[in-house]
Amino acid sequence: MDTKVTRNFTYGLFVITAKDGDKLNGCIINTGIQAASDPLTVAVSLNKADYTCDMIMKTGEFNLTFLSEDAKFETFEHFGYQSGKDVDKFAKDSLAKFEYKLAANGIPYVTTGANAYLSAHVTKSVDLGSHMMFIAEITDAEVFSKTPSVSYSYYFANIKPKPEAKATEADAAGEKKVGWICTICGYIYPHEELPADYICPICKHPASDFKKL
Repeated sequence: MDTKVTRNFTYGLFVITAKDGDKLNGCIINTGIQAASDPLTVAVSLNKADYTCDMIMKTGEFNLTFLSEDAKFETFEHFGYQSGKDVDKFAKDSLAKFEYKLAANGIPYVTTGANAYLSAHVTKSVDLGSHMMFIAEITDAEVFSKTPSVSYSYYFANIKPKPEAKATEADAAGEKKVGWICTICGYIYPHEELPADYICPICKHPASDFKKL
């Protein structure tokens, strides 16, 4: 079975944010859809390894920022390539990369490289194995730009640096290219053998998305 068939789905890219006490956090997701119109309902899916997933499980509230085609790679890198368990993604020194506002629910939403946001209250959670799906009713929303939403394919074609660039940089620096490179985010696993059950620590993609250097 060719598991890469899922790359033919049409995805959008979003920043999903949550708040737990004084802690603000967010991450990049590519699974967000309108699930029903009455009541107006959305469904989002997060990897269980994401700290934001834990926060939404606990609080039942989140905001979803719709990223647009003018979003910069720095936004994806900031929210997608590091964990809120290790860094404060909304620290003051992050404001040079993006701007955000607080919605009525006290949860932030990104305004840089984005065209809309919505706030939602979780009504049902579904355990999908590697991911949790949250079904939620929209409680607030705003469209603030006419720039088209960024698709998964647009991101890979026009925003994300090619993962091969990391290997090229290492070669130029005289470093020995040993290991496997994630074709999604460019993370390099520096060993000869890649375990079949290996999961990329950065983008959470499986071993099938790595190729040998």
